[in-house]
Amino acid sequence: MRFNPVFPMLVSAAVLTVLLSGCQQEEAPPAAQLPQVGVVTLQPQAFTLTSELPGRTSAYRIAEVRPQVNGIILKRLFTEGREVKAGQQLYQIDSSTYEATLKSAQASLQSSKSLADRYKLLVDEQAVSRQEFDEAQAKRLQAEAVVQSAQIDLRYTKVLAPISGRIGRSAITEGALVSSGQSSAMAVIQQLDPIYVDVTQSSMEMLKLRRELASGQLQKAGDNAARVKLILEDGSEYAELGQLEFSEVSVDEGTGSVTLRAVFPNPNHDLLPGMFVHAQLQAGVNSQAILAPQQGVTRNLKGQPTALVVNRDNKVELRELKADRTVGSLWLINDGLNSGDRLITEGLQFVKPGDEVSVSAARNVQAAKPTLAASSAKARGQGE
Repeated sequence: MRFNPVFPMLVSAAVLTVLLSGCQQEEAPPAAQLPQVGVVTLQPQAFTLTSELPGRTSAYRIAEVRPQVNGIILKRLFTEGREVKAGQQLYQIDSSTYEATLKSAQASLQSSKSLADRYKLLVDEQAVSRQEFDEAQAKRLQAEAVVQSAQIDLRYTKVLAPISGRIGRSAITEGALVSSGQSSAMAVIQQLDPIYVDVTQSSMEMLKLRRELASGQLQKAGDNAARVKLILEDGSEYAELGQLEFSEVSVDEGTGSVTLRAVFPNPNHDLLPGMFVHAQLQAGVNSQAILAPQQGVTRNLKGQPTALVVNRDNKVELRELKADRTVGSLWLINDGLNSGDRLITEGLQFVKPGDEVSVSAARNVQAAKPTLAASSAKARGQGE
């Protein structure tokens, strides 16, 4: 009988396979671990609702300097771009013809006055008729009016500043001919301290705000409601606080917005007419506001804000939210989240609605500060 060397190798392999299968059957499968998520328990807090509205600055007063008489400009008596005072002389118009007119009028007045005085003595003696005396008195009054008119024209040859403010460039030079009632201004003066800021607010937002105030959902912000903060073009905050003056009585048909006007102190002339700014207005106080960390709010394929919360059974629920503004690093929630909800901010990528999870306090969110949130609110116009 011939020995086959392959046979022992096959027997060894079969025995090894049996042993390995026995070991696998004896080992128990490991227990499934629940996904770990970090949550923030939401609590209502008082929140001062502010609106950040775009606007532009405009001068408090504007005066266009125009001549009141005809003549040649002899002198310009101001420096362009500097401050001028009300009543300060700006131009000198050639006054020679007006001086001559005044002297002629004064001579006529003197003659009329002498005749009227002489007739007053004669009328008592019936040397002249009463009618002649009355005519002399009338001519005297007419002569006085002519003198007064000539004095006014002579005074108008000195072109004075009607208001105090900063004067712009001169539109005319010495030797130019100007005329009374001309359409073009010789120069423009703008009062910059204080200064106006005109901002626009949509009529829809105004109606919503009034409804919330009327229903009690919002409370009035108090005496400071009329105070306005200003954010400049470079993002810095203007040092002075403004005062809300009035709101327009009609809605712009083209934009659907209402104009609000605030007045700001401008002692250093940091604000110039035409600058683009943002004004922060205090609208009201929500004493039961729900502020959710931005880490816990996402958007679905439709663009709607959503959030995942853990219910009482430690299972994940999907909530659709209504949130129209950010408050620093938080979202102001109008609908979808309630007091006591456990909002998931950590581990969102590992869970889905319906999963059972293990809960711990979130470490990627700091405690919200209501005062900071109130001061940094910005209207985004993202109402859902």
